[in-house]
Amino acid sequence: MNKFFEAVANVFRIPDLRKRVLFTLGMLAIYRLGGHIPTPGIDANRLEEFFQQNQGTLFGFIDLFSGGMFRRLTIFALGIMPYITASIILQLLTIVVPFLEKLQKEGEIGRRKITQYTRYLTVGLAMMQSFGIASALQASDGGFVLNPGIGFVLLTMISLTTGTAFIMWLGEQISERGIGNGMSLIIFAGIVVGLPTAMAEIYTNVFVTRNWNPLQLIIILLVMVAVIGFIVLVERGERRIPVQYAKRVVGRRMMGGQSTHLPLKVNAGGVIPVIFASSLLAFPQTLLQVPYIKDIPWLQAALQSIGYAEPLYAVLFTAGIIFFCFFYVSIIFNPNEAADNMRKYGGFIPGIRPGKNTADYLNKILTKITVVGGLYLAILSLVPTIMISGIKLQHLPLVGNFIDRTFPRFLLDGLGVTFYFGGTSLLIVVGVAMDTVNQIEAQLIMRHYEGFTPRAGRIRGRRS
Repeated sequence: MNKFFEAVANVFRIPDLRKRVLFTLGMLAIYRLGGHIPTPGIDANRLEEFFQQNQGTLFGFIDLFSGGMFRRLTIFALGIMPYITASIILQLLTIVVPFLEKLQKEGEIGRRKITQYTRYLTVGLAMMQSFGIASALQASDGGFVLNPGIGFVLLTMISLTTGTAFIMWLGEQISERGIGNGMSLIIFAGIVVGLPTAMAEIYTNVFVTRNWNPLQLIIILLVMVAVIGFIVLVERGERRIPVQYAKRVVGRRMMGGQSTHLPLKVNAGGVIPVIFASSLLAFPQTLLQVPYIKDIPWLQAALQSIGYAEPLYAVLFTAGIIFFCFFYVSIIFNPNEAADNMRKYGGFIPGIRPGKNTADYLNKILTKITVVGGLYLAILSLVPTIMISGIKLQHLPLVGNFIDRTFPRFLLDGLGVTFYFGGTSLLIVVGVAMDTVNQIEAQLIMRHYEGFTPRAGRIRGRRS
């Protein structure tokens, strides 16, 4: 612990690193300040009540990434979601559009062009989403809009689109002049801001209302620590494939001859598969709010069967996560291209022939790792769901009554934990925290200071 506090003190001893950390904290403070500026013409109290009744729908999912700003419909209500969507769309288009694929291979100039296109697409998506939100609020029967009309629609579009553009600018400034990835840190700040409220609710349940006994509290804390440790273990896990480079003569110099490795991360897709799967399964719950669908009994029953914490939801959620893991990994890593590049520079995997055999070998390993990564994400997302709401096995046909009589209630109904145990949010919080600490640690070691972790140590240099 003393080393940790010493490392924190070293951060503020280095002028450049201190400026970066303070700049990052200042930008995040501005983000949180803007999150309390409401959009004009909205009845915030009625909107808050609506979101409390629709936490498992697509509205609640979007509200998670906006840090609670969507339910209050502040100027930052759309959050960073339009930028994430635009980035994913452009990443997918680089596969099918030759012009974007060529830009991606042009290095820094191409990256700047793609970033510029991402900004334009973000603004376009924000305008479309804000128009849809304004139109839906006006058409609803909840009385959310104080003064309906074209003026309200235009004002809402300007407010929300400008807010999204400003958040995008904040994220880019943090990435360029601060510490860590700016967009990830903005999502991180939006999630962790709810931790004090969640801790207060736990205190109320244990010591005020006494809904939980001390044993339940201990179990909750142990599960939380175990889940965080599980995330750290898997996120750092990778399969290292040994690669040997043959010696070759380039001009008058002898190149190659060294051994290295090709790292394949266990969770290469990060949180993207969980976001995609959650979005797809949240959409049917949003359709249940449509009046026309409410009048069709069989369709309403079908949509309710894949509701949050239902057995079919768990099956489809797991299948969706694994599918999107394969889908995303196929985009970011091409075994054939990796094998060709390896052969081009005289590299080979010991015991594997270059070319097609190498590509097949990489594809085989990547398939196994992706399955493990998908199951890891599914477990990480479903265990918190069971703790919060349980899994409604009693709704299964034929065996539902037997399960309802014999299974423990905490498994079927959950513990009612309102803490931030959600798989998506917890994975983002831990992942962003690890990346930020690693960047700070790299800055410290580069300047011959000790890092946060014991294995970081002090590098050898002129001062050591």
